[in-house]
Amino acid sequence: MLIFRYFAPVLLVLSAAAYGQPGDAFIVSGIAGRSGGTLVFAQRNEPKSLNPAVAADSASREVMHRINADLIHINRETQLTEPALAKSWTVSSDGLHYVLNLRKGVRFSDGHSFDADDVVFSFRVYLDEKVLSPQRDLLLLEGKPIAVRKLDAYRVAFDLPGPYAAAERLFDGFVILPRHILERPYLDGKLAEAWGVRSPADQVVGLGPFRLKQFVPGQRVVLERNPYYWKLDKEGTRLPYLSEVDFVFAGSEDMQVMRFQTGESDVISRPSARNFAVLQKEGERRGYTLKDAGPGLEYSVLFFNLNDSPAAGNAPFHRESFRRAVSLAIDRDAIVRLVYQGRAAALSTPVPPGDKAWVNDKLPRIVRSIPQAKQLLSADGFSWAPGGSLLDPAGKPVEFSIVTSAGNSERVQMATLIADDLKPLGIAVHVTPLDFASLLNRVFQTHDYEACLLSLSEADADPNTDMAVLLSSAGNHLWQPEQKTPATPWEAEIDGLMRRQMVTRNRVQRKQLFDRVQAIVMDKLPMIPLVSPYILVGARNDLGNFRPALLDHYALWNIEELYWRGGRD
Repeated sequence: MLIFRYFAPVLLVLSAAAYGQPGDAFIVSGIAGRSGGTLVFAQRNEPKSLNPAVAADSASREVMHRINADLIHINRETQLTEPALAKSWTVSSDGLHYVLNLRKGVRFSDGHSFDADDVVFSFRVYLDEKVLSPQRDLLLLEGKPIAVRKLDAYRVAFDLPGPYAAAERLFDGFVILPRHILERPYLDGKLAEAWGVRSPADQVVGLGPFRLKQFVPGQRVVLERNPYYWKLDKEGTRLPYLSEVDFVFAGSEDMQVMRFQTGESDVISRPSARNFAVLQKEGERRGYTLKDAGPGLEYSVLFFNLNDSPAAGNAPFHRESFRRAVSLAIDRDAIVRLVYQGRAAALSTPVPPGDKAWVNDKLPRIVRSIPQAKQLLSADGFSWAPGGSLLDPAGKPVEFSIVTSAGNSERVQMATLIADDLKPLGIAVHVTPLDFASLLNRVFQTHDYEACLLSLSEADADPNTDMAVLLSSAGNHLWQPEQKTPATPWEAEIDGLMRRQMVTRNRVQRKQLFDRVQAIVMDKLPMIPLVSPYILVGARNDLGNFRPALLDHYALWNIEELYWRGGRD
């Protein structure tokens, strides 16, 4: 359940005492565990970077967020905000001015003291246009940046240029960077090169529960316990409990599953429904438990290349009628049944069903209809050759390729089913699986693709997290990223609506704005929503405090609390 805190016209003070925290330590409320042992986590892909300012891929985030911390945190279990590096904060009556009170005595994982200078430096980096941080858009209101000021060593002011809906949730997405390590590469214009896969471990410094011990490209990332971490359990034991976390690169989902099944890894996150069913048969004998948490905030989309590039050219997918026809021809229910074995939800909106508070439930459910699809195409000048092949208005046969991640069997299967679904329209579709790095390069750098099938995951159940995809200027605006000006009137309308909802503090009005955004997306279909898979996870039976969440990071969100009940060396 998503809960928003809207600011009353009084000074709001959230104190550390309200969360049961003595002094500046954060006391967690979970079951007290025992220290020691290594947790092995097999992930499909290798991190591209450990630099929070520039890395955006899920494999990088999975590791980075074990090393770093933020100012105000969204608890993945309750979905409420809670103090983190900021032990308390005050908000002015108009909601435009925040003062964050930082914890004293906190140290980075190399022992260096943390203070307000690190906070100011971090937001300077995120706001710098030259850094190209994917989070930057969230710090702009009507094109104006949030101002960050140091008040003293342990107080920082944030001045908003206008109202910001659910502003305290914003801080969760910005980890605090070590000024003493990264300021020099930043001033030299080399920040993007920092903390790469071959950086010395002692130079990758954070405020999270673990620190980098070893990065072996192509094999593993090993993290060790951060001895300076600022959280304690209720008995006064410094967290985390685990001594090490070993991220091993499986390379594919099948290898990831095999490692978990045979006991070579201890936690599995997001296996396919097919593999989930296979694992269920062996759980009792092999000593692990699987959990189906239901629909979450992840969803799959098919989108076309609408860039001005040779790959796109004058292709038919620039025509709205074509995109609508493709959407109508896709059998989403079959995808749910065949790919996910019923553990997914078919989509008729660009908002996943786990985001119950914000989905536009007034949009009509999409039902597959080949006759309606053909009618749309025929009305827009498409025709069919004697053999049944679809011809565009210029008389050219219609065919295209779908690129998707070779390491994700579900997406490859989805793309194959879509290719079959489009055959009755006379469209020839070729499925081209690529390694994930090549896929991202084609979509966001070279624009050398025709159509792509990807999964998106919202970091929070709030419309502001969609800014990175829906704003035309955003780097993750899938179908045509980083536009200097909106390419179409409807994209300009979406830009305006998203910026308005961002500053609207009335929840009903904000919902109306976001409903309109969803309606535009489903009318123009720059990306075609497909399905939202259920959150499937698993862990060894002797892993304590394992409580998977619907928000990313599903399995390891509370890694500082995980422990081995029987103890492990």
